[in-house]
Amino acid sequence: MITTVVFDVGETLVDETRHWAAWADWLGVPHLTLFGALGVTIERRANHREVFQLVRPGLDVEVETRRRHAAGWTYAFEPSDFYPDALPCITELAARGLKVGIAGNQPEAAEAALKHVGVPADFIASSARWGVEKPSQAFFDRVCEAANAPAAEIAYVGDRLDNDVLPARQAGMTAVFIRRGPWGVAQAGWPEVAEAHIRLESLAELPDALAAHG
Repeated sequence: MITTVVFDVGETLVDETRHWAAWADWLGVPHLTLFGALGVTIERRANHREVFQLVRPGLDVEVETRRRHAAGWTYAFEPSDFYPDALPCITELAARGLKVGIAGNQPEAAEAALKHVGVPADFIASSARWGVEKPSQAFFDRVCEAANAPAAEIAYVGDRLDNDVLPARQAGMTAVFIRRGPWGVAQAGWPEVAEAHIRLESLAELPDALAAHG
């Protein structure tokens, strides 16, 4: 029986277009160029950080991030960044008695940013604070600890087969794939998509899909 639903952040709950566009502006790269490089990175099944090496070979992302901070930038989410179905889905799951968590490959600042906009989750965590990243089994072990529930009672929802769905399933969780965002659209054509226990086009489908699956 599923008692807990845990969400990835980027392109699952949050549309990251504004964040990527801001990076393009900072680097002086046309938006279309950076988004094209992102598509190439996804097609190569490479880490998303590789996009920076395509548009600016040799770029040190950590150094550049510190420069952005020094220039007044802060890591933040705006209400408009959330997909329209995201917060209503969380509210509906809670109304049905399910615990809701958020845990993704994010900087620690993402935790405060999500809390600041009032995301109604029982717990919010980041890979940076935990010191482990998806697709590591250790990340999903930490999810179980945060949820105070065994893997068999947890559904993990994400837009990436490689980082979310396949490792969540291997960890013993119910693996939920949502086809949206650049990774979701590209990876929906992978044969591994059949490994997802549940496949969605919208988070509005999730509460009933979980009930039917359970």
